Amino acid sequence: MKITSIEQFKTAVPHIPEIQKSRPTHYKDSPITMLKVHTDEGIYGLAEGGRGETFEDIDQKWVGVDPMSINLTTTSGTMVMALYDIVGKALGLPAYKLMGTKHWDKVPVGYWSPPLEAHEFAAAAENGAKQGFKTHKLKARPWNIVETVELMTKAAGPDYGIIVDPNFTFGDLATTLRIAEKLEKYNIQAFEDPFRYLPGFQQYRDFRRHSRIPLAPHLYDSTQIMSAIRAEGADMFNTGGTVEQTIINAGMAEAAGMPVWLQVAGLQLGVSGAYGNHVHAVIRNATIPSDVLHFTRENDLVGGVMAPKDGFVEIPETPGLGVELDMKALEHYRV
Repeated sequence: MKITSIEQFKTAVPHIPEIQKSRPTHYKDSPITMLKVHTDEGIYGLAEGGRGETFEDIDQKWVGVDPMSINLTTTSGTMVMALYDIVGKALGLPAYKLMGTKHWDKVPVGYWSPPLEAHEFAAAAENGAKQGFKTHKLKARPWNIVETVELMTKAAGPDYGIIVDPNFTFGDLATTLRIAEKLEKYNIQAFEDPFRYLPGFQQYRDFRRHSRIPLAPHLYDSTQIMSAIRAEGADMFNTGGTVEQTIINAGMAEAAGMPVWLQVAGLQLGVSGAYGNHVHAVIRNATIPSDVLHFTRENDLVGGVMAPKDGFVEIPETPGLGVELDMKALEHYRV
C-alpha cells in the first residue's frame, strides 16, 4: 500500500455562540485544514490540522509512503490521524485496537468556557448542565473567579464540577491560597496550573499542604511529571502527546495513585475529536473528563456522530477512526 495523494480542505467553522462572543474572529484567523489521504488500494484516511496549521510540503513528505510501515504509536503530528484511519480500515479494526487495551466503551468529556464575565460563565454552566455535562473547565482569571464559581454553582447546582484553569494568572502561592480558601466550599475538582511551577514543584507541594483543592499540572514531558510526583506537587495531571507518550505519562500517574485527563485534541473539529477519544479509550486512569472539544463548534464536519450524551462520547467500533466527512458541511465552511 502506498499513499498516492492528499486532498486539503481549509475550513473556518465558528464556535458556539457563548464562545464565539469572546473570540469573534478566531475561527477566520486560525482556519482548520481537513486532510483526505488516498492510497493505491482505494482506502483513504482523514486527518485534521491544528488551528492555523498549513501543509505546503505534505505531499513531498508523505506521497509514496506505505502507511503499514509506520510505527503509529510514536508518530506525532496531524498525519497520524489519517494513518490510524487507513491502517484500521485495512485491517478491519477500530483505531483504539491499534493503540492499546480498551478500558472505556464511552469516555467522559467536560464542558468548556474561555475567559468570560461571571454572569456569562453562569449562563454557560446552566447550558452545560442541561446537556448532561458533569464537569466544566473554565479559563479563569483572579479578579472574578470567586464570583464566577458562586454564580455557576447557583446556576448549575452544587454537584456540577468545576476545573479552574488560570493559565498561571493566579501569579504566586500566596494569592492562590487566598483564592482557594474562598472556593473550598464549592465543588472545585482541580486548579490547573494556577502559578508557575518551574524550576521545581516545591510551592505546589506547599499549596497541597494548606488546601484541599486538588492540583493538576498540565505536562507532556515525562521527566516533569516524575518531578512533580517526587515533590508531592500534584494530585492529577492534564497530559497528552503521541499515543506512546500519553500511555507512559498516564502510567506514571497511575503508579502514583493519580488520575489524568487528556488534551490530545482541543478546540478543534470532529476528526481530531474522534482520534482523541480513541486515545482516551486505552488510558485506564483517564477518569477525568477530557479536553476534546469538537462540540464547541457550530458544526463538527463529521455529522455530529460523536456528539456527547450526558457528558460521555461512545467510542466507534467501525474500522479506523469511525467518522466520515460531511461533504455538504465541508463545502459550506470551506475558505
